[in-house]
Amino acid sequence: MTLEKKATIVSSSVATILIIIKLAIGILSGSVSVLASAIDSVLDLIVSAFNLFAITKSEQPADDEFNYGKGKIEALAAVIEGTVITMSGLFILYEAIKKALNHEVTTMLNTSIIVMSISIVLTVGLVIFLNYVAKKTNNLVIRSDALHYKTDIYSNGAILLALVLIHFTGIQVIDSIFGGAIAIYIIYSAYEIIKDGVLMLLDVALDQEIVEKIKDIIISTNGITDYHFLKTRRSGKTNFVDVHLVMTPDISLLEAHRISDSIEDKIKELDKESIWSITAHLDPYDDSIINEEEEKKADG
Repeated sequence: MTLEKKATIVSSSVATILIIIKLAIGILSGSVSVLASAIDSVLDLIVSAFNLFAITKSEQPADDEFNYGKGKIEALAAVIEGTVITMSGLFILYEAIKKALNHEVTTMLNTSIIVMSISIVLTVGLVIFLNYVAKKTNNLVIRSDALHYKTDIYSNGAILLALVLIHFTGIQVIDSIFGGAIAIYIIYSAYEIIKDGVLMLLDVALDQEIVEKIKDIIISTNGITDYHFLKTRRSGKTNFVDVHLVMTPDISLLEAHRISDSIEDKIKELDKESIWSITAHLDPYDDSIINEEEEKKADG
């Protein structure tokens, strides 16, 4: 079993535990903050289960139907997860406003405080583990999951603070204020997750720092006189690079192949955790202008 799959199983297990204890106390106490946190944990479980499916599919090798593999399903999962997080944030905001308007009272404060304390401890441990897996695998789904649970730490901490303040002051509207603030923060945090997923689906280029290093590798290699049409993108764990390498017309095919292989090996060293798919087109002269004119003609 891969490390990514283990991470999704662990997060699903933690989400299940949190659902049971939060949902029970949230319903019995009437705390909109605790109930909102329970709803969020239900969504966490659904998302984690979907993430397991997405990772399993994305790890499948390329075939005749999907020539480049199914890595982009990770990006799709991230967009869905971000959307789910946004929906949960909107629901929490609705519940907070409703409770404030109806002047509802929160009960079982001591039990709720204990439950939220346990929730924070479990979530902190999970985030530490997910961050470790995300750094080791550079998996967008796991990184999104880690960010999601990180927001849970802040929201759970805010809920705990709200419960403590209500316990000592008796001001019930504190629950709604904190619940609303948590909802806004959750919605804001979902933006980055959705953005990263959408950018990958749209074949955004690799980080500029990596692209600049690729350029440096190309121009510093003996035998290369120029390059053009450098394109990069990422799909799942795979970094794709396409480039036209310009060499002298009299170079042998064997030497040109050796130079191309050397460049590919150096590029792969930039990120050893990722899979690289590098396609180098070898040119005896700079034909970029000719190619561009032909593309314009083809476009009509």
